Amino acid sequence: MSQRQIIIARVYTLEGHEHLTRTLDILQQEKVAGVTVIRGIEGIGEAGELHTSSLLTLSLELPVIIEFYDESVKIDEIITLLKNKLDLKHIVSWPVTAHI
Repeated sequence: MSQRQIIIARVYTLEGHEHLTRTLDILQQEKVAGVTVIRGIEGIGEAGELHTSSLLTLSLELPVIIEFYDESVKIDEIITLLKNKLDLKHIVSWPVTAHI
């Protein structure tokens, strides 16, 4: 088994915003090694409001995490591209070891 150093990045956004589709389009165009979209069941927004999937308070703005990974240089370039094109404010990244 070989190992290589990569970067994992996450974009935090809300369902129902165009950020999801536009981010996925860019990641696909850039041929990122891997992408996963995770839909949250609850989250607290920037203004402190609770977004939940509860039947009583069904929200169309549930939290969504777009996670992607690739080599360091490529991820750095893509994060810059996403911030410039989409004005995304909630992006985090960290180095990891991929066991291939």
